[in-house]
Amino acid sequence: MPSSVNRYPKHLAVHARKAAVIKALAHPARLAIAEALAKRERCVCELQEIVGSDMSTVSKHLKLMKEAGVVADRKVGLWVHYRLRVPRVFRILDCALNAIHPAVRGTPEAVRQLP
Repeated sequence: MPSSVNRYPKHLAVHARKAAVIKALAHPARLAIAEALAKRERCVCELQEIVGSDMSTVSKHLKLMKEAGVVADRKVGLWVHYRLRVPRVFRILDCALNAIHPAVRGTPEAVRQLP
């Protein structure tokens, strides 16, 4: 759990954790990582190719996402493999797309046509 969650009063704890999940997804690279992990488990090197950032940047994104509970990892020899813990998280993204443009239903083609 992110340390920032602990600074809120108890009655806001659940909301703080929800906000941490949203914050963990609130970056284009982290959204790309989440979408890739929704398809299958991947190692950091695969995610690096998808995102186009260096290994340390991708690792920082994954650390933030893991702390928020969005991803989980497992070690296989020298490799660390990541998976999406909550595939339903994409419902949030569908809501975001609908807020941007009501006609969008989450298809990549429709997203490219946004103004």
